[in-house]
Amino acid sequence: MNSAQNSLQQLIKAPFLDASSIISSAPGTRPQAVAEAGVDVYAWPHNETSTGVFAPVQRVSGAEPSSLVVIDATSAAGGLDVDVSQSDVYYFAPQKNFASDGGLWLGLFSPAALERVEKIAASDRGVPDFLNLKTAVDNSRLNQTYNTPSLSTLVTLAAQVRWLNENGGLNFATGRTADSAGRIYSWAESASFATPFVAKPEERSNVIATIDFDDSIDAAAIAKTLRANGVVDVEPYRKLGRNQLRIATFVAIEPDDVSALTRCIDYVIEHS
Repeated sequence: MNSAQNSLQQLIKAPFLDASSIISSAPGTRPQAVAEAGVDVYAWPHNETSTGVFAPVQRVSGAEPSSLVVIDATSAAGGLDVDVSQSDVYYFAPQKNFASDGGLWLGLFSPAALERVEKIAASDRGVPDFLNLKTAVDNSRLNQTYNTPSLSTLVTLAAQVRWLNENGGLNFATGRTADSAGRIYSWAESASFATPFVAKPEERSNVIATIDFDDSIDAAAIAKTLRANGVVDVEPYRKLGRNQLRIATFVAIEPDDVSALTRCIDYVIEHS
């Protein structure tokens, strides 16, 4: 489930897959997974990083019992609430809420997903070696990775997991991100010049907040001024082409720093 429009393009990029049934919606909105006959995998992102839309992790009503639910959770894992039993594969890289680097992925697989991995590996289906999940599963069972990861990635990941657990685990993390995101959205809703890009509150992400600005205000100029003064990485997703800022509220970010950011934005606007 993503914003891709052309099944043929999907097929060309992944010729070892059958043509996909793609459910899409306008940026800033959330499509709904719908059961279809013959579909063996339902896949979508838990959090859409470019637009700030989150999608719940849940089984697809009416889906065939053998179908799998596969969730890309890179920007959500460790920051959004989840019941992983509602998925078969919940996978992510640690560079967002886990405050580490990319280049490594982690996944939680259900028994059904592991069975599917073995079934595909035993078949004559052509799969590029670098996408062979059995290689990853086999190495994981040996407590190792196929390729040597960066040591700094593992060290920072372990430190963040330890910090999260010492403070209450996922309940602590989701409370913290909800606090930070709430400060951003409340600020935008109370401002005369800003509004949350995601119109429906129940679809707004607690780890990425996208804020639209009135046409009289140049959001790009705000981001440039902030960057020149050491406040960085609030630029929007360029392909959207909107007059907005995109603000991360990952769990490692102090909620009070989020409030400070809103005051910085106010200051820049007042003195423009």
